[in-house]
Amino acid sequence: MTNITPSAGVQQTGRTSRVTGRLLILQVLVLSLLATLGGRLWYLQIRTGEQYQQQASQNHIRTVMVPAVRGEIVDANGQPLADNATQLVVSVSRTSLLQQKDGGKAVLDRLAQVLGLPAQEVHDKVRLCDAKTPQPCWNGSPYQPIPVTDKATTQQAMQILERREDFPGVTADPTAVRQYPAPNGANAAQVLGYLSPVTQDEINAATGSDGKSTFAASDQIGRAGLESVYDSRLRGTPGTTDLEVDNLGRVIGTAGGRPATPGDIVVTSLDSRIQGIAEQQLQQAMVTLRGTYDTVTQQNFKADSGAVVVMDVHTGRVIAMASAPTFNPNIWTGGISAKDYAALTDVSSDFPLLNRAIQGQSAPGSTFKVVSTSGALNAGYSYDDTFPCTSSMTIGGRVFKNFEGENFGAINLSKALEVSCDTVFYNIAYAQWLKDGGTKPTHPNDWLYKAAHQFGLGQKTGIDLPSEVPGRVPDRAWHQSYYDAMKDTWCKEAASGRNDYATAVAKEDCADFATLRAGDEVNYAIGQGDTLVTPIQMARIYSAIANGGTLYQPQVAKAVVTPSGQLVSDLAPIVQGKLPDTQRTLQYIDQATANVITSGTAAWKFQGWPQDKIALHAKTGTAEVVGKQTTSWFDTYTKDYAIVMTISQGGTGSGGSGPAVRNIYNALYGIQPDNSIDPKKALLPTPQTTLPRFNANGSPVQQAAFTVGLPGDAPLPPAGEGTPAAAFALAPERRASA
Repeated sequence: MTNITPSAGVQQTGRTSRVTGRLLILQVLVLSLLATLGGRLWYLQIRTGEQYQQQASQNHIRTVMVPAVRGEIVDANGQPLADNATQLVVSVSRTSLLQQKDGGKAVLDRLAQVLGLPAQEVHDKVRLCDAKTPQPCWNGSPYQPIPVTDKATTQQAMQILERREDFPGVTADPTAVRQYPAPNGANAAQVLGYLSPVTQDEINAATGSDGKSTFAASDQIGRAGLESVYDSRLRGTPGTTDLEVDNLGRVIGTAGGRPATPGDIVVTSLDSRIQGIAEQQLQQAMVTLRGTYDTVTQQNFKADSGAVVVMDVHTGRVIAMASAPTFNPNIWTGGISAKDYAALTDVSSDFPLLNRAIQGQSAPGSTFKVVSTSGALNAGYSYDDTFPCTSSMTIGGRVFKNFEGENFGAINLSKALEVSCDTVFYNIAYAQWLKDGGTKPTHPNDWLYKAAHQFGLGQKTGIDLPSEVPGRVPDRAWHQSYYDAMKDTWCKEAASGRNDYATAVAKEDCADFATLRAGDEVNYAIGQGDTLVTPIQMARIYSAIANGGTLYQPQVAKAVVTPSGQLVSDLAPIVQGKLPDTQRTLQYIDQATANVITSGTAAWKFQGWPQDKIALHAKTGTAEVVGKQTTSWFDTYTKDYAIVMTISQGGTGSGGSGPAVRNIYNALYGIQPDNSIDPKKALLPTPQTTLPRFNANGSPVQQAAFTVGLPGDAPLPPAGEGTPAAAFALAPERRASA
């Protein structure tokens, strides 16, 4: 046998030193990887295990927002103007439908048959919205029950509940749905507003402290009126429900959540009894006018729209506000139909969505003369100065007439207000225009224009309602800015060569509209020309005259109360300024406007009024509008209330609006058909200064039902009884009457 000796560098194991080195390196690498893996496992399972366990848990949790019950809007007596009705809402769970072999098609077909709805409509309502899917569709969480109808009958609900095997994932539950009950006939549609679904832009904009939106895609939001302004107070805080889902997204259970917090109650200064009567009287006045012949246009008055405001002169709080035409706000509940929406927005509808008390602006006519009187007296005229009240006056070759050609001789400003003499104010305006430099002013005082601004015109009043318009004071600054905007249009029309009225006006305006002309100031002094006001502005002005000169910010809401009846905020009256007049001037205007009722332009409609017991003051206005019938204005006040009514194409102030305003005062003070006063039938002889009383559960103590009518038609509702959770006295700022 031959012995073989290993060569150098070869071990007994048959491995070279190079192989051994490589194996050593490999062992180090393996051990390093194991150490790294072990460290990572320790970090994930021990150091941060709880965090990742929570995240893993959240992977199968879906959070669904639970909407809060919306707070009520109530009147000054606690009567609900907007509340929530319990209705049977039929809803469908998409996750349950998707578990069906046909994706839930058969279930939805059966459901449509039970509800009496087209099958396609039901299918459309439960599909998810995206950029390509038109309405109807569901833009909320896919895990949230999708409402199909909120108008299910008890019989329909019973069919669904008794046949659960035929309707998997379908529920029929009582749910709070917004409603507007119109107590005492108080519709108040434009004041209350309405709800509609939140938009994606609003969802994105409403970000909470946690970085998430405070809106759910299925939320409703206030779109107009008080529903819009106080939406954040009324909406409450939504709750959540945490749903457990499997890896296919199917709901397998619940994992907690938090309850929703109901919204607060908004208490208004509206009195539903007065609101109902104001709406009724405005509508009746318009109906009456449509059957009345207009001798000027030789046809019946059209009376196409109007508004009325009843205001507490001591606080600026609105007791009633009506606008016509109007609508039923309940048509928005559950989503407005295309047919109803078209009816509200069509040109032939006269646009009932507009609140003409704050959005309807027109020339005020002679009701503006109280402003011109203030301006004239502050310009240096005396209380006893007399002016010629002729039937007409010629200025620059143009004849300016009294409305009905009256001629009262030489009279003072008080008498001019009483009989509404235009030519007195023409004289004053023309004299002031000349004194200010005519067409070449240097340092004009513009007393008449200054007075309008001091009375708060040409700007919004700040009322707590959306989309208020400012009106217009056509002073020198406005003339220049409007000329700059319209010059090219006017000059193009002027050069057209046409021979008509519009072209003639365009030629004048193209030439010198930027200059305040004599005719501009003369027309302005009697509330005509380019002057525009709103009813709420005029109500504030006449309230200020009544209370001694204080301009209050108009308000509809006067407090916010929690669902349990606790006061959140008392919305106290806000003083915005003072009229530019002495007490003697206010008393001078006060006496003149009282004479309007007893011997002036309104006397024929107020015969027998108990002036010695309830001093009533008024100014009539009949504003001329090119191409239309005259606008009726009737602005009034007593020691406690101001009532302003206007009717487009409604004739004279006293004839068109006077009777309706008188009937509202009759209801307030209990004035009977024989002009006697029955205190027991006076609905609101003095403004309220307290909040309504609330029961221990937070619900307002309800007053007895009241049928809207005039004194003598129905008894005064008794004050509510009960143990209030809260009864708060407001502290309105009072001003002595002028």
